[in-house]
Amino acid sequence: MNSPEDNSQFERQRPVYLEINFQIICAVVLIAVIGVSSVTPAFPKLAKDLNINPKNLGLLITVYTLPSLILGPIIGVLADRWGRKIIIVPSLFLFGIAGTACAFARDFNLLLWLRLLQGIGAASLLSLSITLIITITASQLGRLARRFSATNLISASYIFYALAMLIVPSMSNIWLLLIPSTTFGIGLGIGFPSIQTLLADLAPREYLATIISINGTFFGLGQTLGPLLMVYAFGFGGISSVFYAATGFAVLIFFVFRYCTCV
Repeated sequence: MNSPEDNSQFERQRPVYLEINFQIICAVVLIAVIGVSSVTPAFPKLAKDLNINPKNLGLLITVYTLPSLILGPIIGVLADRWGRKIIIVPSLFLFGIAGTACAFARDFNLLLWLRLLQGIGAASLLSLSITLIITITASQLGRLARRFSATNLISASYIFYALAMLIVPSMSNIWLLLIPSTTFGIGLGIGFPSIQTLLADLAPREYLATIISINGTFFGLGQTLGPLLMVYAFGFGGISSVFYAATGFAVLIFFVFRYCTCV
């Protein structure tokens, strides 16, 4: 018969993906992410049904990501003081209620206000969930992380980003778009976790939620400014210029991170 010590050791050796807490947190991350990715495919129909200029559809992303830009540092401080669960649970309710109301909106201005409320609910979900995942998986590193440093993985991710954006305009049919989509996904898959790992290594444990939330603030800044800036690129040279501009940004960030930082 196994002793309590043996049982506890067995529990610690279980793969992290089998832990119910980890699975719940991953579901929260999924909810936070679909607030953008699940809406953009509906943009053409929204423009038609609500009779709005397609150029204004980017505001649906901007107002959604704006709260994370403003509330990110505040949420981090409150989470470090009160606990992450106390912040995440009400945020989930607000996200769900506002998101459901969006489905019944028939006025674009009302839809923008509802998206703003949904964004307030989502502001804490991604950053605090990542903080919890880092806490759970602090002692379990992936194979890539054991072989390559986080800084090298982050640098590689921007190469993948640039390559994906560069080849999109040359794709002649929708199936070929799987090539840049997969390339971009690889970059995101190795870059985003590596950034969180690097921040976790640099941040004091008692301020981890605050640091991750500040990082989420800059993530929200990019999502907020991106649609607004790319409108000018679109007006300058059409849809292809949007992807070429994104390529330029990726290359710029690669050189800044690679040669202008001390990590």
